[in-house]
Amino acid sequence: MRYLFLTYYKKPTGQVDEVMTISTRIRRRDNQTVNVILDFKEQTVVKANMNDTTVPKDWDTVVSYYYQHYPATIERLFQENGHLIDIKSQTVVDES
Repeated sequence: MRYLFLTYYKKPTGQVDEVMTISTRIRRRDNQTVNVILDFKEQTVVKANMNDTTVPKDWDTVVSYYYQHYPATIERLFQENGHLIDIKSQTVVDES
């Protein structure tokens, strides 16, 4: 797998649902409907669009944000595309 897709749907109640999928290629329909497309082979943000607003395409910022929610998937995508990942988890030390 190469790409991570995130699509946002607005419910009639006003809440927003997020759907995450992975794929080996970008289809025309994906490019039209998906809000965020991350290319893990080239390590680029192909598309980042939220509520018709374009978000800055900074790879590190976008991947760090989604890593909080999908760590196993993102680690797998990095490994399958030949990239090392070194993300350190934050731990709280009680010094009392």
